[in-house]
Amino acid sequence: MNPQRIEPGPGQESVWDYPRPPIWQDTCKHLQVIFNSVIIADTRRAKRVLETSHPPVYYIPPEDIKMEYLIKTSRSSFCEWKGKACYYTIVVGEKLATDAAWFYPNPTPAFASIKDYVAFYASRMDACYVDGEKVEPQPGDFYGGWITKDIVGPFKGGAGTRGW
Repeated sequence: MNPQRIEPGPGQESVWDYPRPPIWQDTCKHLQVIFNSVIIADTRRAKRVLETSHPPVYYIPPEDIKMEYLIKTSRSSFCEWKGKACYYTIVVGEKLATDAAWFYPNPTPAFASIKDYVAFYASRMDACYVDGEKVEPQPGDFYGGWITKDIVGPFKGGAGTRGW
């Protein structure tokens, strides 16, 4: 199946205009991550990774995260562009989200700027916000993009999109 690109409107970006291989960009957008009613991340110093067919994945500097709520796990995965990812479980009070965030302790040279920055699965948090807008999680259970009104797809991750 070939996806039908949605034409972006004014002020919007199409994920089909994002590059492959992916790139990263600094962003000063205000990002917040909330879990069990606690703001565990709050920044205007994030980086976003852009890749064809994917909504942006936001990486937050550890200095802007309440790291006491993140516990490193044994899970890892591999990205051909960024390298080996490690994962965190989030624990706030009695609430737990297993392997709900990830980071690259030793990224490839092209992604050295996201070293130790943390990305969160919006689907596993109470809420994630970009400039006050609650994000919609990227479809599926593997990719971690954040969808906002200024991003149009269709998006990779849902049923039937594996071959895109």
